[in-house]
Amino acid sequence: MTVWQIHYLNARNALTGVMPETRAAAREAVAAVGALVDLPRFDLVIRVGDEVMQGWAVGGYAPGPGYIQITLDPSRFSPEPFIRTLVHELHHLIRWDGPGYGKSLGEALVSEGLAGHFVRQVLGGPPDPWDAAAPSEALVRQAMNEWSRLDYDHAEWFFGKGRIRRWSGYGLGHRLVAEYLSQNPQENAVTLAAAPADRFRNAMRKLAKEAALDQPEAGEGTADAAEPEPKPAPPKGD
Repeated sequence: MTVWQIHYLNARNALTGVMPETRAAAREAVAAVGALVDLPRFDLVIRVGDEVMQGWAVGGYAPGPGYIQITLDPSRFSPEPFIRTLVHELHHLIRWDGPGYGKSLGEALVSEGLAGHFVRQVLGGPPDPWDAAAPSEALVRQAMNEWSRLDYDHAEWFFGKGRIRRWSGYGLGHRLVAEYLSQNPQENAVTLAAAPADRFRNAMRKLAKEAALDQPEAGEGTADAAEPEPKPAPPKGD
């Protein structure tokens, strides 16, 4: 049985109106995941804030072992986005007790790609909007070249805080894991929860090789054009 605790940062009562719904949604997410895999003990913190995914009014953050934070806009609370966000973070939670989220670009792509596929494995449905983002072929090649970089800009790759189109890192991670799974159909996001990122490197090389067949037009940079993102980006481990 999974041992977990839920904590509300609610000294000013901003969450009071949605506490019953968030408790029910959290229990549903934990039960759905628990039917497939044993979860480690964890604390779930729920707070009000604007660090949310655009269009969903909820954002998640798993900064380390045994801890998940969900940020939401109570005025726009909806159970389904909350559940899908929490399931995504629960995969990060499992991975933290294995190789961890990771510090390099390649590790982040794998962690996010696996979490996105985990949501679909547990809950079904199409990829979430960020996982469906389509990175440019130039960005695929760039990711291969910068796979091991520890000084990559997480907010730029995943949240569009710079020259890269918003959510491209999520979309590339999802595509990377899909490529790996196509080569290893016996695997899934549960069996790969503790897999080291370098296991996916050959799949990344294949994507980069395919991308190299499409040469960029003259003057095209190695990254996507920036797209404004009105919400601040959380740190790595989202």
